[in-house]
Amino acid sequence: MSEKPGPVDVEHPQDADTSHAVPAPDPANTSEQEVAIEQEFVDRVYDRVEVLRADAETHRQAGFAHRDATVPGAQFERDVFVYRAARRIADLDSQHEGLVFGRLDFEDGRVRHIGRLGVRDEEYRPLLVDWRAPAAAPFYQATAVDRQEVARRRVIRSFGRTVEEVSDDLLDEDAADRLPVIGDGALMAALGRKRTGRMRDIVATIQSEQDAAIRAPGRGATLITGGPGTGKTVVALHRAAYLLYQDRSRYEAAGILVVGPSAVFMRYIGRVLPSLGEETAALYSLGELYAGVEATRQDRPEVAAVKGGTVMLPVLRRLVRQTPPGAPDELRLTYKGEVFRLDAAELAAARARVFEKEQRPNLAKTEAGRALLVALWRKVKPVIPEIEPAKFSRELGSRGEFLAFLDHWWPDLDPAEVLGWGADPNRLASAAEGHLKRHSIEALAESLGEPDFSIPDVALLDELRVLLGVKPEPQHRERIRTWSGVEEVSTTQDRYYERTERQPRDAFYEDYAHVIVDEAQDVSPMQWRALGRRGGAAGWTIVGDQAQSSWPRPKESAAARKRAVPRGRIHEFHLTKNYRNSKEVFEYAAEWAKPRLDPLDLPEAVRETGVEVAERTVATDALLPEVAGAVAEALDAVEGTVGIIAPYDRHGELSAAVNDDRVTLVGPLESKGLEWDAVIAADLEGIATGHGPGVAYVVLTRATQRLTRVDVV
Repeated sequence: MSEKPGPVDVEHPQDADTSHAVPAPDPANTSEQEVAIEQEFVDRVYDRVEVLRADAETHRQAGFAHRDATVPGAQFERDVFVYRAARRIADLDSQHEGLVFGRLDFEDGRVRHIGRLGVRDEEYRPLLVDWRAPAAAPFYQATAVDRQEVARRRVIRSFGRTVEEVSDDLLDEDAADRLPVIGDGALMAALGRKRTGRMRDIVATIQSEQDAAIRAPGRGATLITGGPGTGKTVVALHRAAYLLYQDRSRYEAAGILVVGPSAVFMRYIGRVLPSLGEETAALYSLGELYAGVEATRQDRPEVAAVKGGTVMLPVLRRLVRQTPPGAPDELRLTYKGEVFRLDAAELAAARARVFEKEQRPNLAKTEAGRALLVALWRKVKPVIPEIEPAKFSRELGSRGEFLAFLDHWWPDLDPAEVLGWGADPNRLASAAEGHLKRHSIEALAESLGEPDFSIPDVALLDELRVLLGVKPEPQHRERIRTWSGVEEVSTTQDRYYERTERQPRDAFYEDYAHVIVDEAQDVSPMQWRALGRRGGAAGWTIVGDQAQSSWPRPKESAAARKRAVPRGRIHEFHLTKNYRNSKEVFEYAAEWAKPRLDPLDLPEAVRETGVEVAERTVATDALLPEVAGAVAEALDAVEGTVGIIAPYDRHGELSAAVNDDRVTLVGPLESKGLEWDAVIAADLEGIATGHGPGVAYVVLTRATQRLTRVDVV
C-alpha cells in the first residue's frame, strides 16, 4: 500500500509515567472550585477524544481507499487498518458517558486521572489511564493502612461532559494541609442513589476486595463467594471486561460466555459490559443454552429436582434407543419372486444390533441399513442358496422401497422430538424403570407434555443433542483477514458493529476461552454438563452463595461442577461487605435465616437508612388490597423502583397491583440477582414452603432501602 495511517491511539497507557501536570491544589478550595478544576480537565479529555475519533475516521477512510489491493499482504494490511479504526471509533463512542471518573493525588504531588479507557495527549503522553490498567490499581486497592503512595482518592461524577460533583477519601492525614477534601465518600453516595431497573457498572466505586477478584488470572478457576449484596455479579462482569483488556486477542477471538439464572436477570445485567466498552461477550441465561429455544417457564420444585439430576442420564439414554413413534413394525419385500418378511421382534433385534456398534442414532443410518440387510439375508439364504451376499446387498440395498422403509424405520431425530416422547407415560415409564418412582414419572410426563419448554428442559435438550449425534452448524471465529477480495473491507467493520445487535456466537458454540457462571449455587448437575461442553478448555469464574440455593442436593451439584470445570489452579475470593441492603433490611433477613439455613454467610451491611422492615398479616382475600397499599406507600417513599415478589400461583391476583412503570412483579426464582429500592415480599412462608428457605432468604435481601413483608393467614 502506498499510504500507511499512523497509530490511532494506544489503549494501554500504563507502561510509562502516567501522571500529568495540574494546578497546585489549595486546601481552602470550596466544592464548587474543585468541580471547576475537574471540569477543566474533563473538557480537555473530551476535546482530545474528538480529535482521536476524527483521526480514526480518517484512517478508516484511508483503508477503504485501498479496496483494489490484490496482493495478500496488502489486503491484510488494508483490513487491519479498517478493523482497528472501526474498533477504536466504537470504543470512543461507547465510553462517552462518564469517561473520566477518578483521580489519584500521590504523596509526591503527582496526579493521575482514571477513566473508562486510555487516552494520550498530543505528545503521546498518558492523559487518562484505563481503569483496567495496572497503573489504575491503586485507585481501587489503596487504603489508609496500605496507601500505595496515594494521599487522596477522588471520584468524579458527571452527566455527559458536565462534572456534577466530586467526592474525596483522604488516605494520608499529613496531606490535609495541602489537599482539600470534598464530600462524604463516593461509595455511600453511589449506594444511596435510586435504582433504574438496570444494573449499573461500579467502575468508579470498586472496593479493594472486589478489585482483587476482578484482577485474578484468567486461567484455571476463580471462585467468588459472598453473602447477599456483596457485588458478586457486578464483580464477575467487570472481570470479563478486565480479561478482554488484558489479553484481547485470546478472549475476543475465542469468546467469553456469561451465564445467569433467568432471562429477567440477563436483561437486568445486559448493559453493564457495553457500558464498560465491551460488546463481544456472549450473555445467555440457563434457559437459552440451546439454540432456538428461549425457555422462561419454571417447573415445580419437585419436577425441577428430577430433571436436573444425573438420574436423567440413563433415562435419556434409554429414550433415544426406543423405536420412534410411527415407525413401521413390519418389513415386507419381494426378491427373486419370493416374499420376505421381518416382523416386529426381528426389527427390534436389528435395532438393538445397531446400537451395539453406534450409540448415536443420527450417525447410525448406514449401520441401520446394514442391520436390515443382514436380517433379510438370513431369511433369503435358505430359500435362494446360490445368491452371493455382496450381490444381494447391492441389489436390495439400492431399491427405492428398501430405502423408503429405512427412512421411516430409522428417521433423523431431533432432540425436541425425542424429549417430547417423554410426555407419553408408558414410554417414559419404560425408559425410567429402576431409576424413577411412579409419582416422579407421572409428574415428569405431565411437565414434558406442556406446549413450551421449561428452563430445566434446556439441559435435557443439550444432552439429547449429544446422545443423538446432532451436530450444530460449524462456528467460525471472527477474523480480520480474508483473501476473497474487496468485500472484506466493509464486512470486517460491519461485523464489529453488528455485535451490538446480536449475540456473536450461538448457544452451541463450544470453544470459549472463559466461562462466567453466576448464581452457581442453583446450577443443577445436568446444567453443569451443558456448561462443561462449552468450556472444555476455558478458564472459569464461578460466582455464588450456597445459603441462597434452590437446588436440594448440593453435593451432587458440586460433584457435577468438578467434572465440568477443567482441572487447574483455583483462585478463591470471599466478599464480606453488603453494599445493597441497609442494615435494617439485612439484619431482619439474617435473623429470619439463622435458624433455617446452615451454612450461612453473613456479610456486614455498610449503611443505615433508619427505616425498619414493615410486617403485616392479612386474610388471603385481603392480600391484593394490602399489597396495593404497600406499593403506593413505597412509590411515595422512594424515587426508584419497587418490586413485588410473590409465589407464582398468586401472580394472577397480584398483577392488579402493578399500576406504575416503576413497579415490577416477579416470582421468587426470577428475583435472584435483582434489586429494587423498595420490595414487597408477599406470602413469604408460601415461598419458603414451595422453594425452600434459601429462596425466601433471597427475597428478603432484594431491597436497597425499604422492605415490607405481607403474610397471609
